[in-house]
Amino acid sequence: MNDQSQFVRLYIAEARRLLETLDPAAISTAILWLREAREANKMILACGNGGSASIASQMVVDIVKGASYGREKKFRMLSLTDNIATVTAYANDVSYEDIFVEQLKNYAEPGNILIAISGSGNSPNILKAIEYANSAGLKTIGLTTGQGGRLREISQLSLTVPTNHMGHLEDSFFLMTHILCYVFMENRIF
Repeated sequence: MNDQSQFVRLYIAEARRLLETLDPAAISTAILWLREAREANKMILACGNGGSASIASQMVVDIVKGASYGREKKFRMLSLTDNIATVTAYANDVSYEDIFVEQLKNYAEPGNILIAISGSGNSPNILKAIEYANSAGLKTIGLTTGQGGRLREISQLSLTVPTNHMGHLEDSFFLMTHILCYVFMENRIF
């Protein structure tokens, strides 16, 4: 077996092992919270940096289009990472740590949800947003490593993966967010 094949086999094996560790009860709670937000016409907001920003954006596409198109009840969701002009204005004029919390202040209402994604669990801008959301009565969901980081501790609901390997974290985050979206896309009773 060549080195590439061995790498591929090991990567897949580790991904498979990590997926087995995901908590179905916690993911089910997140599904319930999303459903309640939709029924109450509440906002769902998402944020992340780098690859986590992409995951947040992809989730918005799946929820706003895939889980809402042609449905009587529609989700109200946006990603705080998607308006690059707003993000860079806050980063330049205030601070990078405030890019999410300052936007969040425009949408924060009790019952809204903030989904924050951070591989390290220690991104200052993510932590600041979660802390504000908790104080403003939002429900908070953190997708992060299960091996440390404050996000896991301060989120009301933590969806964790027991690794610090960014590739495996992002693979697992995508799977969890796809579950959160596709339960509504493929199941008409939801």
